[in-house]
Amino acid sequence: MLVLLFSSCRGQEKSNKSPEVNAKTDTIASIIVSANRTSKYLPSLKDKNVGIVANQTSVIFKNEGHTHLVDSLLALNVKVDKVFAPEHGFRGKADAGEHVKDGMDAKTGLPIISLYGKNRKPSSAQLDGLDIVVFDIQDVGVRFYTYIATLQLVMEACAENNIPILVLDRPNPNGHYVDGPTMKKEHTGFLGMTEIPLVYGMTIGEYAKMVNDEGWLEGGKKADLTVIPLENYTHDSAYHLPIRPSPNLPNDVSITLYPSLGLFEGTNINAGRGTEFQFQRFGASFLDSTKYNFSYVPKPNFGSKHPKEEGKKCFGKDLSNHQRMSSVSLEWLIDAYENSNEKDRFFNTSGFTKHAGTKELQKQIEAGLSEQEIKKSWQVALEDFKKIRGKYLIYD
Repeated sequence: MLVLLFSSCRGQEKSNKSPEVNAKTDTIASIIVSANRTSKYLPSLKDKNVGIVANQTSVIFKNEGHTHLVDSLLALNVKVDKVFAPEHGFRGKADAGEHVKDGMDAKTGLPIISLYGKNRKPSSAQLDGLDIVVFDIQDVGVRFYTYIATLQLVMEACAENNIPILVLDRPNPNGHYVDGPTMKKEHTGFLGMTEIPLVYGMTIGEYAKMVNDEGWLEGGKKADLTVIPLENYTHDSAYHLPIRPSPNLPNDVSITLYPSLGLFEGTNINAGRGTEFQFQRFGASFLDSTKYNFSYVPKPNFGSKHPKEEGKKCFGKDLSNHQRMSSVSLEWLIDAYENSNEKDRFFNTSGFTKHAGTKELQKQIEAGLSEQEIKKSWQVALEDFKKIRGKYLIYD
């Protein structure tokens, strides 16, 4: 039987030399991820042709480590026909934004169909012959993290082709709060397909239910959706991810800071890519060196072949010892803008709007509004979203 208690994250792979947030020691040891609850979903896969949307986080935990979901299902004689890979690929090694090619998994011989290459939504031809699709990817609860967009497009494709979809839920390490600017409809895209806040406080299973039942799939269609819930999880659970969910989120610090420092992706500021401390620092050569006593030089590395400010001495801040956060911070973004020697090249306006979900945030920062003033402008939309969110929460 593969349903085993995930009793500890210690002993799992360490993916970065930088320290992790103190919340790691508060991980709820009794949380059982849905992939481990095989008795709850194996009957649905019996004698079916199965497609799986997966990456390196799609694992079943064991006391001595973990096995990949695909390998486990094959060992249990489940007929896995093909694997669909999201951004970063099936093994999670591609850079952010780098196209992932179709191919074949060397270990299993299964065909790999990229959902971050020629197409981001499975075609009818790619779904042909499947009886059910299983979705199992670790999310981090930030709107512009593209795995929820992949989920939504897979759900749409399944709805259009009358194929059931089964979502194996996983904890959201940023699931304990809701905050940030809400996506405006005119800016929706792959970095935010629905009008939700930057941090939406839901597991990927809860989000799937909301998208389905709110009629947010294209054409208002509904997927034949089943969510396998987690066991012993609450939204306040401090969950340590033993496997990095993508190349540039190496540890708990980067994940807790990602909602805030991820906004730098829409600027010309480096947010730690090209170092061993991705999303745990920020800096640029054009920030005022007299205002910052910390500097570093980004260089090509795993997950970032051409980082911003490559080879340049960047002045900024080191946040690698930061504690677990419970809100989005604009402190560092505002600070960097105010101390930029080249304000006209600070924002990549199109990219920043896609990440923020609105044009207003850039305008507010350029106008010199305080963090408190900006956050006040978010509140009505946040309260409206919380009312919708409340209908779909599976966990306390």
